[in-house]
Amino acid sequence: MKILFSYLAASLVATTLFTACNNNKTLPYYGERHAETVKDANGKETIDTVYQQIPEWSFLNQDSVVTTNKVTDGKVYVADFFFTSCTSICPIMHRNLLPVYQKFKDNPNVMFLSHTIDFKYDVPSKLKKYAEKLGVDGPKWQFLYGTKDQVYPLAEKSYLVAVGQDSTSKDGYIHQGYLVLVDQNRHVRGAYDGTKPEQVAQMEKDIQLLLAEKK
Repeated sequence: MKILFSYLAASLVATTLFTACNNNKTLPYYGERHAETVKDANGKETIDTVYQQIPEWSFLNQDSVVTTNKVTDGKVYVADFFFTSCTSICPIMHRNLLPVYQKFKDNPNVMFLSHTIDFKYDVPSKLKKYAEKLGVDGPKWQFLYGTKDQVYPLAEKSYLVAVGQDSTSKDGYIHQGYLVLVDQNRHVRGAYDGTKPEQVAQMEKDIQLLLAEKK
């Protein structure tokens, strides 16, 4: 887990430097990448960079409806990992994220996903009550439930966010408070500390950048 924390910290520093030096304001890509030989329509071979993608997924949402990556494919979305009984960073993260959700509420090309890491308690009915208390309704912001074997590897390997159970923690779980920005092709393009309003404000601007990108 320390490796993951270090990786994200390094990535955020690199992102800041990249953005500061990039006049075109193109967001970087997070995660693994590799070179691949591709052919164009004329059969000419070129080297292309293939970036890590969020894999296909399937979870129950707050309405107990099976929800898959199809709801976000082709859209820009923000993902985070939380649990409803969290007394530390989760309430702050979501309070800061709520105005961003409201800003893009009528934009069909933007979505929000919150994955619970409390697979024992946070069944869909609990997620529904949490969403209602937060002031969220409709399909724009999905609160998703899955098993530990589904959610934890997705968080750590794909979204690059550390999560885990911790008996020494007051709430029984530990996780990072990052809001992860994903583009229309399921590439991670940004990570922002959801407890810091200035980083959430930057994320809001970066959503606009991704919406302007060609798919």
